[in-house]
Amino acid sequence: MLRLQTPLPDSYTLATPEELAARITAARETLGGDLLILGHHYQRPEVIRWADLRGDSFKLAQWAAEHDKTKYIVFCGVHFMAESADVLTTDEQAIILPDLNAGCSMADMANIDQVEEAWAELARVVDVERVVPITYMNSSAALKAFVGQHGGAVCTSSNAEAILSWALGKGDKVLFFPDQHLGRNTAFKMGFNSDSMNVWNPQRDTGGLDDATIKSTTFLLWKGHCTVHQRFNPEHIAKFKSQYPEGEVIVHPECSHEVVEQADRTGSTERILEWVTAADPGSVIAVGTEIHMVARLAEENPDKTIISLDPLICPCATMFRIDEPHLAWVLENLVNGNVVNQITVDPEISKWASIALERMLEIT
Repeated sequence: MLRLQTPLPDSYTLATPEELAARITAARETLGGDLLILGHHYQRPEVIRWADLRGDSFKLAQWAAEHDKTKYIVFCGVHFMAESADVLTTDEQAIILPDLNAGCSMADMANIDQVEEAWAELARVVDVERVVPITYMNSSAALKAFVGQHGGAVCTSSNAEAILSWALGKGDKVLFFPDQHLGRNTAFKMGFNSDSMNVWNPQRDTGGLDDATIKSTTFLLWKGHCTVHQRFNPEHIAKFKSQYPEGEVIVHPECSHEVVEQADRTGSTERILEWVTAADPGSVIAVGTEIHMVARLAEENPDKTIISLDPLICPCATMFRIDEPHLAWVLENLVNGNVVNQITVDPEISKWASIALERMLEIT
């Protein structure tokens, strides 16, 4: 998805780290209680150090809503996260994304036109009143609104099982987007087998499936993935275990099912954080998630050996777009009375997206 970010003036791009730090500090002091900076776990160290609060995408959006008297919320994350924050906050608050090009490749793998087309194709084959659409938190506000309008809900990586169980309590099948791996891993965890799951490819007519297959499928899994988590493979686990036979492998459920099957534990970013923090001193843990989070876990747990499951190390390229020059730029604009890079969701979309999020909270 194309997003246009205004090129920064040379005064930001050519500034030294020391100069940027001084300018960010001064802007924060001037803005005082009107400002809240939120930082996602995957942010680079030089950005996360400025965050007042850090967490996963939904937790950050909830914190934004809790700070309902804060005028400016600078969201150091990606576009869909800032949208969720805008949905949950008041009209008097401004949600700001330092770089508009900080998107999410997974979220961009499913857009509203594709989902509406898939829904129409399903309606030709089955009774869509018995199909429950579920969208992962890593999706646009438009997709959250779509599931809200069609009786579905949003899920996170930590509550996906509860949401899918709820969905199958009210329908016969689930259209799950945009991450096929989270859907598949959750379905297996619920006791379903591979015969109950098929991938819906939005680039092909009827998802690349024939009518009989659609009718017999319980989980229609959108052909989408996280470019970071899909990098991990069983060979990484085998190599780690050969070097550290007593070591533990913890991965995110956005990894492939083959990786999840062989890992010792699978959990969301918050669960990974909890598990590593609670591990015994001397533990050796390979973590299958974004490298900046893994590096931070290693730094904050010096009594343990924490390493990335993938030795080649792959950062989240879109999250990596957020940097100190862009942060300094948005903050100094705020000091000067200019709100730049504000993320606003259309009121009608916001209404239905909010319903989908509230439905999720009611279920869980």
